Amino acid sequence: MEKLTNLLGEAQACLTQNILPFWLEQMRDVERGGWYGRMTGRGELQKDAERGGVLYARLLWTFSAAYRVMHDGALLEAASRAKDYIERFFMDHQYGGSYWSVTAEGAPLDTKKQTYAIGFMLYGFSEYARATGDDHALDVALSLFDVIEEHAWEPEYGGYLEAFTRDWQPLADMRLSAKDDNWPKSQNTHLHVIEPYTNLLRVLKERGRSGEQAVTERVEKAVRRLIDLFAHRILNPETHHLDLFFDLDWTRMSTTASYGHDIECSWLLHEAALVVGDAGLLSQIEPIVKAVAAASEGGLQTDGSMVYESGDADRHWWVQAETVVGFVNLYQYFGDEEALAKALRCWDYVKAHLIDRERGEWFWSVRADGSVNLDDDHAGPWKCPYHNSRMCLEIMERFGRRK
Repeated sequence: MEKLTNLLGEAQACLTQNILPFWLEQMRDVERGGWYGRMTGRGELQKDAERGGVLYARLLWTFSAAYRVMHDGALLEAASRAKDYIERFFMDHQYGGSYWSVTAEGAPLDTKKQTYAIGFMLYGFSEYARATGDDHALDVALSLFDVIEEHAWEPEYGGYLEAFTRDWQPLADMRLSAKDDNWPKSQNTHLHVIEPYTNLLRVLKERGRSGEQAVTERVEKAVRRLIDLFAHRILNPETHHLDLFFDLDWTRMSTTASYGHDIECSWLLHEAALVVGDAGLLSQIEPIVKAVAAASEGGLQTDGSMVYESGDADRHWWVQAETVVGFVNLYQYFGDEEALAKALRCWDYVKAHLIDRERGEWFWSVRADGSVNLDDDHAGPWKCPYHNSRMCLEIMERFGRRK
């Protein structure tokens, strides 16, 4: 199909000519190591800004995944640079896990343990192991899995708690960000725990290292448990949206529809079931995958874009990236031609409005009135080469990278 071929070529070009060069050339700190922590939406580089753990974990994942797909030595060097920096400055070698942020010099700044952030560290290290075969990176990933299971799993009602002090004591303010509600469990954290757990399981299955069968079984059990939580706790059976915040006993504390998380979860949940490889589980989950993707369409706009959530009409960069992958997934696995058309229309919107063709990377968002949002970061603790790079890599892997 010509349109799919064009999408493949354009996604690869966007990754190699727009996204990755920005991070390799403009954000790299050659003096102190690693990457700078922030660039404003107007292109002002903040060299002394704090460095976020989520940003660094996503850098590690991005460069590792890009190297695995494209075998470019410069990408391996960048991935190794990120891995070494994280191990030196972000990992808490006394209490386990990783810090939320460090200073530009690498000193611990915010030392809380946020399950979400540690999950992303696991995602990055597992992808580095997948890309390189590095045993040490896999061991770090497994240690992070153990930390989450030991400290964040809540045994009475099930699920993972949001955050802790450095030494794993209860934390009054568990919020992931200022815009979030302060509840002990969230859809977002569970989504970004099932994501790295799935990748870790895939690495263990692909490698089949001797003596690791028990470890593989333990990780698979955790992935199955998370799939069950999404199907029976997080999914709202009446709306088919994923509710956002929950009390300890899974009482629903939010009715906001997050269209971006819905479409992202639709394909990540499907990916988890596919990696587990249980036909019976797939038959239970695939109707949910379709239902959640259909619910996300409440956020689709006539111009092909997807708004973030009810009450936020901005077209955020990450939501568009996940929209493309989510609908492509429906086409690939279920032959849904209309879903492919939605993915292609969203990609057309991205090309026309979100890609920054002067500085590189994508803008944070486009506002409802069509103006580009320059108030939020161009790069920073949350603005990372992850959603958009992953979108490009998913297209390349699913439909064959161009040589």
